[in-house]
Amino acid sequence: MATTDFDTSLPSIRQVQNLIKQAAVVEFKLVTGDLLTGKILWQDPGCVCIVDENSQQTTIWKQAIVYLQPKG
Repeated sequence: MATTDFDTSLPSIRQVQNLIKQAAVVEFKLVTGDLLTGKILWQDPGCVCIVDENSQQTTIWKQAIVYLQPKG
């Protein structure tokens, strides 16, 4: 049985957790070239879920993210 650890000691995991707590608006650049903007609702070892200004939720595979940065 494979286990996937969610290592909260990793800086990237902590950064995303802080962005969730702050309800910060974040821009995601994807490998497809798309830019998505929204607040991060949650993350797990493989994905993050964001909600945009229209309350639409989008789940993004972490391997599809080139970078993320707070907007503003």
